[in-house]
Amino acid sequence: MTDVCRKTVVLGVTGCIAAYKSAEIVRGLQKAEVRVKVVMTEHACEFVGPTTFRALTREPVAVRLFDEPGDPIHHISLAQEADAMLIAPCTANVLAKLACGIADDLLTTTALALTAPLIIAPAMNVHMYDNPATRNNMGVLHTRGAHFIEAGDGYLACGDVGKGRLADVDEIVRQTLDVLGVKRDLEGRSIMVTAGPTVEAIDPVRFISNHSSGKMGYAIARAAARRGADVTLVSGPTALDAPDGVRMVPVQSAREMLAEAEEAFTDCDIAVFAAAVSDMRPKNPAGRKLKKGVSDSELASIELVENPDILATLGASKAHQVVVGFAAETNDVIENAQAKLHRKNADMIVANDVGSDVGFGTDDNKVWLVEEAGIIDVPRMSKPELADIILDNAIRRLSE
Repeated sequence: MTDVCRKTVVLGVTGCIAAYKSAEIVRGLQKAEVRVKVVMTEHACEFVGPTTFRALTREPVAVRLFDEPGDPIHHISLAQEADAMLIAPCTANVLAKLACGIADDLLTTTALALTAPLIIAPAMNVHMYDNPATRNNMGVLHTRGAHFIEAGDGYLACGDVGKGRLADVDEIVRQTLDVLGVKRDLEGRSIMVTAGPTVEAIDPVRFISNHSSGKMGYAIARAAARRGADVTLVSGPTALDAPDGVRMVPVQSAREMLAEAEEAFTDCDIAVFAAAVSDMRPKNPAGRKLKKGVSDSELASIELVENPDILATLGASKAHQVVVGFAAETNDVIENAQAKLHRKNADMIVANDVGSDVGFGTDDNKVWLVEEAGIIDVPRMSKPELADIILDNAIRRLSE
């Protein structure tokens, strides 16, 4: 997902034994492709160090008002960056400051400057949580629009038993994503995506391949993981980093890709075949480098054989799966995609004209979604944005 599309959460960490769970919250939000910037109180640093959050977020971690020498009003810039501010854990002391509008450190000044939603996950001793002052402070903040993630019941660090435990990390992440408007409509679903080119060896140094960068398939895998799916990405060689929260299966050849895709296909709900699979491969790849002047006859004529058709093979065996294929065309784009839809037993074909300035290797694309029921003309947009549209239509097919 591009930085333009990503949501940003400013995570406030306060001085509570549950502060170590904030690291898990960071990872949970990151799996949903949310950018996290951490602000800590000085007391929070007694429980977990800023270095931990800096390593997880790859962002500066601020503790004091003037930690960022290049930004003399850091609390304002942090507040402006935030699509939401989450304080987890939030102690009784910080809760009281927020209710009274006290701004005596970086965290509370950022919260006071905030115009985005404020989400609070309190954590404290049961008697502090039940104290009328705390309940009143929570009520005040609630009337101002703060979103509360209620503390849980159980054994507390002090030895008492009762309400006051920080809510479950998964629940904090889920409610934060709800406030952000991030879709989680694929939770409990399994998705398999193929991506990138395949590589067919001529000899140990030469091969047959194509120009696929893998960007579209990786964008779909990343979007599916962000929306809660269990994602397997079967990828040919690319220069891309594996998306967070995705099971990555690297392959080289079409036959390797078919074997891995078959294994993942059985249990998946949606299968997206975005890889550009080489149609042909050398029949007898050489075990040594073919050298000019020595192997001229072998280099002059390389016998090719047909590769397995991965989309057609798995499309023919589908049961409950929604099958999405891709058609990279240079002419008669829609007609060729319609023929491919029927020939490969797919539910949807994503068709694009690779003869234009979109498609292979670019950051955006212009496609048509071809289904039996009709054609959806999708305007040119970034591949991360397009990934969500493709998934939206695949999910619709799941419920039919």
